[in-house]
Amino acid sequence: MKTLVIAEHDNKDLSSSTLCAIAAAEKIGQEIDVLVASNSNEVAVKAKEINAVSKVLSFVDENLLNEIAENIACCVVSVAENYNFFISSSSTSGKNLMPRISAMLDIQQISEVVEIVDIKTFKKPIYAGACIATVESQQQKNIITVRTTAFEKASSEGGAAEIEDCVMPEVGTRKSAFVGNELTVSDRPELTSADIVISGGRGMQDGDNFALLDSVANKLNAAVGASRAAVDSGFAPNDYQVGQTGKSVAPNLYIAVGISGAIQHLAGMKDSKTIVAINKDEEAPIFKVADYGLVGDLFDVLPELESKI
Repeated sequence: MKTLVIAEHDNKDLSSSTLCAIAAAEKIGQEIDVLVASNSNEVAVKAKEINAVSKVLSFVDENLLNEIAENIACCVVSVAENYNFFISSSSTSGKNLMPRISAMLDIQQISEVVEIVDIKTFKKPIYAGACIATVESQQQKNIITVRTTAFEKASSEGGAAEIEDCVMPEVGTRKSAFVGNELTVSDRPELTSADIVISGGRGMQDGDNFALLDSVANKLNAAVGASRAAVDSGFAPNDYQVGQTGKSVAPNLYIAVGISGAIQHLAGMKDSKTIVAINKDEEAPIFKVADYGLVGDLFDVLPELESKI
């Protein structure tokens, strides 16, 4: 049997999360195919260059333009008999799509996998990342979402996969339709793929004070994040949130400013290569996971840091 990775894209380019999902699929040790559902063949042509991919299943239809899970799930189910593993990243798109496929195929999903031990054994975080559970599957087919921060990206060059044109299956009565996108436009790197992330917490005291983070981020070419406490307080928008109920990041450098270090926040950033914490409370839990800690008032530290970059 083979492994099928469901690609995420913007109808032009593959997302980096798909390359991480393919890297995870390589750990299973089976032939890997990639399913691309789009309104054109443009993404499929790029997917065939991925080194680990044997075949690209290309579904092209106008109904696939906006990645509605209902439509893509039907594409996956139409080819499901040829595969015993279905893999996607645990991104917003993956969390929307994969449970639907799981229900349609009557397969229990294994979510947020961080390590593939063998073809039947997987590791995943539980209790907000405080523990790692080892799960052994007894199913003939498996549906998996993987944390992309736990896997290096597969090489996007050197491949020569075959592209198989597939026919969009009949969806039936559609119960959902695309209405519109409200996208945050920024010149900074995307939060989940940035090499450097600087995040603010409740200690920022006010949304206007996030401008201090912006100034440092601009000089470091960093993404800006926030703790749930900061988001809930209205200091930052929802798409800034890092943590168990937000985004998981694993940059080379993570700077936590005014963040106490609640376990829910740590779950989303503890895989960062280097963690720097700035907090005036020397007893803050964030210092237990930080590689470097600075006890001080962030309103003094950030302007000085910016001036020296």
